[in-house]
Amino acid sequence: MARYTGPKTKIARKFGEAIFGDDKSFEKRNYPPGQHGNNRRRGKKSEYAIQLMEKQKAKYTYGILERQFRNMFEKATRAQGITGEVLLQLAESRLDNVVYRMGISPSRRGARQLVSHRHITVNGELVNIPSYQLKAGDVVGVREKSKSLTAIQDSLANSSSVYEWITFNNETKQGTYVSVPARVQIPENINEQFIVELYSK
Repeated sequence: MARYTGPKTKIARKFGEAIFGDDKSFEKRNYPPGQHGNNRRRGKKSEYAIQLMEKQKAKYTYGILERQFRNMFEKATRAQGITGEVLLQLAESRLDNVVYRMGISPSRRGARQLVSHRHITVNGELVNIPSYQLKAGDVVGVREKSKSLTAIQDSLANSSSVYEWITFNNETKQGTYVSVPARVQIPENINEQFIVELYSK
């Protein structure tokens, strides 16, 4: 499936935050891209522009294309609970995101590649679908043959993130998706209400 593979720093500068993780280039130039850089006078954004930007930020953050994101929103509207919160919970429950959160990969893009290349198991079975929706109690692990991969070992060695809704054992390279995260447990700086308003028009 198609994925955005263009320059990450340019996108991060557009949103004014390092949405793809640590980025030294962004730190040097954390203003919007363009010929006039941060000297350009920018008019006040319309309500629609703000809502659209928030949706684009969420899509780039989680690496989801429009049709898939729209389907996820429609699923969220049918579910019980606050639509915007459920939308983010669905994004966080994706296999590629949980692999990233567990520290098996330093980025969601890398996590998606690990899943696609059949390095990841769910409940002992190989799963190569990055968008696979995990359920509470599912066990995510690194395939036995892949445990010695340098990229995985380096990522785990440098990972320090801890999430209450995930457990991970560095020795066995297995973790459990304990529960669906509450909104306060999701660290992404996304205003999901703007996305709901945009799609509800």
